[in-house]
Amino acid sequence: MVSPAASDTPSASARLIDSASGGASGQVNFPTIRRLANGLTVIAEHMPIDAVNLSVWLNIGSKVESDAINGMAHFLEHMIFKGTPRLGFGEFERLIEERGAYTNAATSQDYTHYYITTAPQDFATLAPLQIELLMNASLQDDYFDKERPVILEEIRRAEDSPQRRAFYRSMQMSFDTLPYRRPVLGPASVVEGLCAEQMRAFHHTWYQPQNMTAVAVGNLPVEELIRVVEESFDQALARSDRNHASDEMISQVPAAHPEVPFPQICRAEYIDEALQQARLVMDWRVPGMQALEETYPLDVVASILGQGRTARLIDDLREQRQLVNSISASNMTFCNQGIFSISARMPVEQLAAAEAAIIEHLQRLHDEPVTVAELSRVQTQVANRFIFGNETPSDRAGLYGYYHSITGDINHALGYPQCIRDVSAEAVQAAVRRYLPIDAYGVVSFKPA
Repeated sequence: MVSPAASDTPSASARLIDSASGGASGQVNFPTIRRLANGLTVIAEHMPIDAVNLSVWLNIGSKVESDAINGMAHFLEHMIFKGTPRLGFGEFERLIEERGAYTNAATSQDYTHYYITTAPQDFATLAPLQIELLMNASLQDDYFDKERPVILEEIRRAEDSPQRRAFYRSMQMSFDTLPYRRPVLGPASVVEGLCAEQMRAFHHTWYQPQNMTAVAVGNLPVEELIRVVEESFDQALARSDRNHASDEMISQVPAAHPEVPFPQICRAEYIDEALQQARLVMDWRVPGMQALEETYPLDVVASILGQGRTARLIDDLREQRQLVNSISASNMTFCNQGIFSISARMPVEQLAAAEAAIIEHLQRLHDEPVTVAELSRVQTQVANRFIFGNETPSDRAGLYGYYHSITGDINHALGYPQCIRDVSAEAVQAAVRRYLPIDAYGVVSFKPA
């Protein structure tokens, strides 16, 4: 499963025996999960690596924006680092750099994520500063006006990227009403009209502890990790101003009902002067994070078709027939809906042949169960990627925070390899027949001028 904003984030449904104790195998250290009276969820785990990561995840992204403020969540992510009444502009970055720590943030359709990685001895000093920024950002008019050109330049660079343009057009094809059809950065025409007062309302409305998951993983005792996080939030909330919170903003959140599958083959074609090769994107509307059990066979299909040199599409279309120069398949899982996508680059004269060849492979999946060898290969790859992708405190904190912020339960993370091992060839074929018809999908093609 591919998270839209972080393609290596695993998916899952798990068998979590106890949130504070090891499982029967003794191979996994389950984190401690604590829900505080203020609504904040704290997840903590001791990990014997000489670092500590604090990741704060909000189940708030661009999907909660109305069209009139599209881009606000990302803009606010930038503004969070401009200081608070207690923490002057640039002071946080100075203290981070002095201690050799690092910090960053990201915004997607479904979440916003802030993190800091420190040495264990610096955690109690630096973690409260990050939390102070999140809860008490000043969001002053002058800093807002100075940051807007930075956001507009980021939008311009994104629009100048052929890869981004292809993704945006694909999302516009894939979604008619869901907010995933809009870019996270927002259009320049909207961002140019935003004001700091709107941002203060957005921040005070959504940056509430009940919308947050704070994950601390590293080389400190679990109770110490939790104590630092809890005390930091208590102190920040005691100074917090929520006078601009807006019930109207909550009422304007776009509807989030999954869209029906494509009724037929829907096509869109674009001429892109920046391209030297044609691009093809084929999309199917499939279940998302709210129907996780339905996503596992589709994850397997994506691996069998387009992940790794021995994948069917790569071996046939690229290596054998040389119809394409690159091709991949992914099962993107937004919260409210997923998109199964096949993307390829090829000479423009091969566009029709490449699409036909892809459909041939899907027809084969409709007609024949996948082989035992293919299924075993995918299951081994998933298990190893899961292990290799969760070796550091930041990896582990990201895993827990992502799944808790999106699903409210890390049970959907830790057992992902087992869930994939449980997928049968029959389940793969049933998923293909149900969700990947060969006569109803969205296809977007891009041709050089």
